[in-house]
Amino acid sequence: MSVLDALWEDRDVRFDVSSQQMKTRPGEVLIDCLDSVEDTKGNNGDRGRLLVTNLRIVWHSLALPRVNLSIGYNCILNITTRTANSKLRGQTEALYVLTKCNSTRFEFIFTNLVPGSPRLYTSLIAVHRAYETSKMYRDFKLRSALIQNKQLRLLPQENVYNKINGVWNLSSDQGNLGTFFITNVRIVWHANMNDSFNVSIPYLQIRSIKIRDSKFGLALVIESSQQSGGYVLGFKIDPVEKLQESVKEINSLHKVYSANPIFGVDYEMEEKPQPLEALTVKQIQDDVEIDSDDHTDAFVQQDREPVFSEELGLAIEKLKDGFTLQGLWEVMN
Repeated sequence: MSVLDALWEDRDVRFDVSSQQMKTRPGEVLIDCLDSVEDTKGNNGDRGRLLVTNLRIVWHSLALPRVNLSIGYNCILNITTRTANSKLRGQTEALYVLTKCNSTRFEFIFTNLVPGSPRLYTSLIAVHRAYETSKMYRDFKLRSALIQNKQLRLLPQENVYNKINGVWNLSSDQGNLGTFFITNVRIVWHANMNDSFNVSIPYLQIRSIKIRDSKFGLALVIESSQQSGGYVLGFKIDPVEKLQESVKEINSLHKVYSANPIFGVDYEMEEKPQPLEALTVKQIQDDVEIDSDDHTDAFVQQDREPVFSEELGLAIEKLKDGFTLQGLWEVMN
C-alpha cells in the first residue's frame, strides 16, 4: 500500500473528527496557531483556535473541541477576503475559503477576533500557495520539465542517491533507452534521445516495487496509486545483479520516506507566536515593610476618654479645650 492510500489530510474535508485525527501525521508540520478565530458561517459566535499545517487547516471550538473542521489544501478552490457579519466582531473583514470534496462544494468563513491583525490572511494564503507550488513532491508527472543539460532539476529538499545509465522504459513494443535517477523523494526516468519524454514518480504515489518477468526478460515493475491513475511501469536494467541492487535501494528509500514523508511545503512564519511560558511574567514581591503598630491609618487620631454630659444625658468624648457643645451645634446648623 502506498503512503498516499493512507493519506487523507490534504485531500479531504471532514467535520467533527476525532482527537486522533486532529493530531499531525508523520511528515505533517504545524506552521501557525491562532487562538482567536471564529468559524463565522458554521459556528457564529463561537471563539475557536485555527491550526495551519503544511497539509491542511484545522479549526476547533475552544469551548467544545469536538466541534471542529479539517480542510485539506488539495480541496481548496479559492481564498478571498470579504465582509462578513460576526456575532463577536459585528461587520468585519473575513476570510472566505471555497472548497470542493467528492463533487460537493463547501464554503467556510473565518474571522480573526484580534482587531487589526492580518495574520489569519497572510499565513493561510502563503502556506496554501507553498502547497500549490510544490506538487512535484506529491504528484505523478509525465512529460514535465524535469531535465536540464542532461541533469535532473532538483527540488529544494531533494538529494540524488543513484544515477543509472542504460535503463530501458518498456512502455512501447521496442522500448526506449534512457537514464534513471533515484532520489530521497522520487524516481525519475527520461529518454536519452528526448529529455521531454520522461516520468516522475514520487514515493508518495508508489503502491508496489517488484521484479517481474516480461517479454524483455526480468524487469523492474512500479505500480502507482489509484489516485494517480494506477499506472504499471516497467524498466529493464542489466545485468540482473544491478537490477536487484536497484530494487533493494528503491525499496529501502521508499520505506524511509514512508516513515517520515517529505511533502515539500516549505514555509516558516517570519514572526512565530511565542509559547505561553515566554509570555508569562513572574510576580515579584514588593520590598515593603509593614508597620505592626496598632494604628495603620496615619489620619486616625488618638481616642479621648469618655465623660458624662449633663446637657445631653449620655457619655461623650471629652471635648478639646476651647470647644463647647453649643459651639459645635452652631457649626452644624
